[in-house]
Amino acid sequence: MSTIRPAAVAGMFYPGDPIELRHTVTDLLAHAKPAEAVRAPKALIVPHAGYLYSGPIAASAYARLADLRGRIRRVVLLGPTHRVYVRGLALPEAERFATPLGEVQLDRAGMQQVSGLPQVSRSAPAHQMEHSLEVQLPFLQAVLGDFQLLPLAVGEATADEVAEVLETVWGGDETLIVISSDLSHFLPDALARKVDGGTVDAILALNSHLNHEQACGATPVNGLLLVARKHGLHPVVLDVRNSSDTAGDPDRVVGYAAFAFEARPEKSRRDAADPDQPDAEKGTTLLKLARNEIASKLGQPAAKPVKAAWLQEPGASFVTLTRQGELRGCIGTLEAHRPLGVDVRENALAAAFRDPRFMPLTRGEFDEISVEVSLLSPTEPIEVKDEAAALAVLRPHVDGVVFEYGHYRSTFLPQVWEQLPEPAEFLAHLKRKAGLPMDFWAEQVRLSRYTVSKWKEA
Repeated sequence: MSTIRPAAVAGMFYPGDPIELRHTVTDLLAHAKPAEAVRAPKALIVPHAGYLYSGPIAASAYARLADLRGRIRRVVLLGPTHRVYVRGLALPEAERFATPLGEVQLDRAGMQQVSGLPQVSRSAPAHQMEHSLEVQLPFLQAVLGDFQLLPLAVGEATADEVAEVLETVWGGDETLIVISSDLSHFLPDALARKVDGGTVDAILALNSHLNHEQACGATPVNGLLLVARKHGLHPVVLDVRNSSDTAGDPDRVVGYAAFAFEARPEKSRRDAADPDQPDAEKGTTLLKLARNEIASKLGQPAAKPVKAAWLQEPGASFVTLTRQGELRGCIGTLEAHRPLGVDVRENALAAAFRDPRFMPLTRGEFDEISVEVSLLSPTEPIEVKDEAAALAVLRPHVDGVVFEYGHYRSTFLPQVWEQLPEPAEFLAHLKRKAGLPMDFWAEQVRLSRYTVSKWKEA
């Protein structure tokens, strides 16, 4: 006789009445925040609070599955344990999960596959009252219809252990990976937005060193990021908000974000343009785009909006502002997660008004600033065993470098080589920028590099 794991948080996290629940989910999906199109996502990261709080953010991810009904036949669902201690990852004892919308059959073959891994066990208590998995089911039932579920409650585990499980059941187009996680918890609104912004940047950079202060589901998220990097997946942020944006107190908020992971675009970011577009003309367009955005914010006269088809391609950029030869702001993104035109505009505003090292730009300064736009190539890991090896492979005036150690992270554009021409000096200051001693090194340090195409106003 088959066993059923009944709905545990229906009527609390989401409506318990099936008609009301279906209406709620349908409405959330219909009003999902618009975002760039995602081509058949392989994986999603979604929040798991009550629908009143995080439902709109989760819906922004699930709405991307509308055309995949019948194509996705298995969902591998991972979320953190909140009530019961688990060493490793826990499968349920049940054969079906129930919600007010009906029952979902579990993937017995997939469960058998992962049962042989030493980090995987079975635990009915781990699943009995766990909401992080359950709240995803009504959305999945609504968008996918008939599918099988492989649910795993993630406890004390390493990112590598999670990655091994995901690799085991990775499958093809028939399999969707869903990671359930909220972001920061119970911080004031302004601080939460800063912390969550850093977490979003880390996920977009496939930085698999998140901690549980950044995301309650950091462990399964880190595991996904490891596998996503291996499979060449491209993360796209769909929505980022917190509970004060939906239904909460701004003094104690919980952060929410939704991401989709898709196969990387065939074009690299550096080539995210019309191949017939001359570099000089391309640079002129990007510089004008950045300056116009700042001018509009300051209420200054701005040129007509810049329009070009290649600006709709994914791109990652940095915008740097200087005044009388001195840095006045520099903000950018390392991974292409939105159209290049959007990325340049947003980074221009951030460099002018939100760089924490400087006061916001004023109208009086506007005519004195010079704008520089850098277009980044994809990052590539640098495999080194120690600092000496790192210094030997760095390419002065060519490499932009990303330094990572745990939650410490920093980057220098290739332009910084002009001030720090020696690799040892360059790397030492990069470590200091990350908040570490200049002579620091550890086996866990990770380096990656990228190149840039750059244009600067005369």
